[in-house]
Amino acid sequence: QVQLVESGGGLVQPGGSLKLSCEVSGLTLANADLGWFRQVPGKEREVLSCITKSDTPYYRDSVKGRFTISRDKGKNMVYLQMNSLEPVDTAVYYCATYDYPYHCNGVWYGGYEFASWGQGTQVTVSS
Repeated sequence: QVQLVESGGGLVQPGGSLKLSCEVSGLTLANADLGWFRQVPGKEREVLSCITKSDTPYYRDSVKGRFTISRDKGKNMVYLQMNSLEPVDTAVYYCATYDYPYHCNGVWYGGYEFASWGQGTQVTVSS
């Protein structure tokens, strides 16, 4: 059974940075594409970034240049480094695994491409 546990969220001022972590179990990270999405209550999921099993990253335009996805296959961890945070980035952030037949390729499907995700971690950007 695949399990994902996100951490690293919190309150940060505009312009600040946070690094989110996601511990993955029940899955060999080297064989999986993974993604990060966020959600604000009452709004649809917004997929932000994904990374292929061969470590190719893709980013939504709104976070390109500010967010960086990475992974440590040895530790089964996935990360999302977020810089230059803005109040509009306030949301619950989730890491997720891809569901067949979807895969990480820079095309976003509104979160429907994901099979499993964790409980999320809250990011609040406010002065």
